[in-house]
Amino acid sequence: MQATSYMYDPETRSGSVLLDDGTPVEFDTAAFDAGGLRLLRPGQRVRIETEGEGDARRITLVTLQTF
Repeated sequence: MQATSYMYDPETRSGSVLLDDGTPVEFDTAAFDAGGLRLLRPGQRVRIETEGEGDARRITLVTLQTF
C-alpha cells in the first residue's frame, strides 16, 4: 500500500503517514526499522505494509516507494 509521510520524529524513529484517502495512520519504531530507512521527510511517498483491520490496523513496515 502507498502513503505519504506526514510526521516523523528522528529521536524515536516513529511518526505517521497519510493514506491516499487522507486517513492518518501512526507507525512505531519497529515498523520504521524494518524498512531500513535512516530518515524520513514530510511529503515523501512511502510504501507501507499493515496488519489488522479498522482501529486495530497497524503499520508493520515503512520504506520508500520505488518505481
